[in-house]
Amino acid sequence: MTVYELKDRLNLEQSVHIVDVRTEIEFHTFNIGGENIPLGRLIGGISEFDFDKDKELIVLCQRGLRSETARRVLVSQGYENVKNLQGGLLAWRKAGY
Repeated sequence: MTVYELKDRLNLEQSVHIVDVRTEIEFHTFNIGGENIPLGRLIGGISEFDFDKDKELIVLCQRGLRSETARRVLVSQGYENVKNLQGGLLAWRKAGY
């Protein structure tokens, strides 16, 4: 998913479940909302999270690399609709949001 697609959806106030896989410090420094679950915690305890496997999840991080790993892990665990924010929050900021 591109930053433009996500921004449009947020502007339209569509229901979006965002999972930010950066560290807690990174999240508190700058975020666009969503749930902060650092990648290591997500991978180590995926069964503790009560995500609906059929609903869309948008994962993001600083550049899009950690969130791509998160997307792959979630897909391997049966989550069918997981999207990575391309370019991460750097692309978000570069777009001027």
